[in-house]
Amino acid sequence: MRIEHDTMGEVRIPKNAYYGPQTARAVENFPVSGRPIPTELIHAIGLLKGAAAQANLELGLFSKSAHAPLSTEEVNALLRAAREVAQGRWDAEFPVDIYQTGSGTSSNMNANEVIANRACELLGRDRFAAQRPIHPNDHVNLGQSTNDTFPTAIHVAVASLIRQKLLPSLKSCATTLLKKAEAWSDVLKIGRTHLADATPLTLGQEIGGLARQLELAYRRAEQAIEPILELPVGGTAVGSGINAHPLFGAKVAEGIARETGIPFVEAEDHFEANAQRDGLVASHSLIKSVAVTLLNVANNIRWLASGPRCGFYELMLPDLQPGSSIMPGKVNPVLCESLMQVATKVIGNDATLTTAGSLGGQFQLNIMMPVIAEVAIESVKLLAGATALFDEKCLKGMEANRENCRRSVEKSLAMATGLNPRLGYEKAAAIAKEAFQTGKTVREVCLEKKVLPPEELEQALDPWAMIRPQE
Repeated sequence: MRIEHDTMGEVRIPKNAYYGPQTARAVENFPVSGRPIPTELIHAIGLLKGAAAQANLELGLFSKSAHAPLSTEEVNALLRAAREVAQGRWDAEFPVDIYQTGSGTSSNMNANEVIANRACELLGRDRFAAQRPIHPNDHVNLGQSTNDTFPTAIHVAVASLIRQKLLPSLKSCATTLLKKAEAWSDVLKIGRTHLADATPLTLGQEIGGLARQLELAYRRAEQAIEPILELPVGGTAVGSGINAHPLFGAKVAEGIARETGIPFVEAEDHFEANAQRDGLVASHSLIKSVAVTLLNVANNIRWLASGPRCGFYELMLPDLQPGSSIMPGKVNPVLCESLMQVATKVIGNDATLTTAGSLGGQFQLNIMMPVIAEVAIESVKLLAGATALFDEKCLKGMEANRENCRRSVEKSLAMATGLNPRLGYEKAAAIAKEAFQTGKTVREVCLEKKVLPPEELEQALDPWAMIRPQE
């Protein structure tokens, strides 16, 4: 261990740690879950610190500083250290528990300390010396407060994950289902409403409906980025921008936008941006709607694949692993189940984020931001990962059971619907009931009773005519 000092006195820190006293105190104070902040948030903080340093450099604030101005070499070291944090090189140096101070101050200072000490090391200086050329607060945190930078990093992390991970997964899933829908346009099957037999459709039409759900989910995921494009950075402590250059927020937002390719902008009103996390609530509500869609799609596919002998078994899913420790030969729809569990987790996360967004925001600060960050990032990561696996290991290898689909149509009592225009609802219903009681098909009952001439009956009970709009 080594001994360092902060404004509260001596602190014991692991000998080779890059972090400093404030991080060490937070580690002691918050041994709650054993889970640090998400790595994506660490990387976003590193990106933000680099953009902040670049903005301060362009504004000439490092050289004008009355307290320990930085040389060009020192600024370059700071920029490189921030870039290394953004690249994930120092993830292990962020040990503070997610359930910490509600503003995220401990993690902000964790980043400030790691970047400052790493920059000193890059300069060939002793990062453990009492006096170091780069200071965590005066230089790395220049023009910033946790209150504006921590939520900024959350916005950047969530939007980047949506753009880089979730959107490609959803697009691939939708594309896979569209291809299946086209391939199965000739597979006639029975429809189901209320889990009961309904009029026919093709398997292609059914799967095409699921594909359209995913296309719309993709659009909602895209829309989830818009509410978090405004960045609070520049508002500092309460939104007034105290100790920050008037152009600082805009320059940082421009730098982050350039780096990520996402059109981030400085917040229009920093008092709103500091105080409330409504943008993240709105963003996550759209992510939750994506989860609802994926839950529905996975569950429908699971039902359609039920069997193989005592269920619908209209879809055949890839065999991935034995499904039972006691029933030999059993295979289960495991990828559907995995995605469904992820979706329910995201739906639950939405309740957490909604509560933290509403209850946590008082006056000039939301004090539940770390848990907001955790659940928002977790939701996007889980959906992206599970959707990609669902596509690759389930949807792409999924096949149609053409024979089961065909059999279900002819024996369905819903075929009587085609008789309505010719016989009326009540007579058609009586035929359906008799077919059910006798075990015969609707066609067989009609032929026995000679309710229509054979040619007209053939037209009335043509399942292909039932799936097309009437002229």
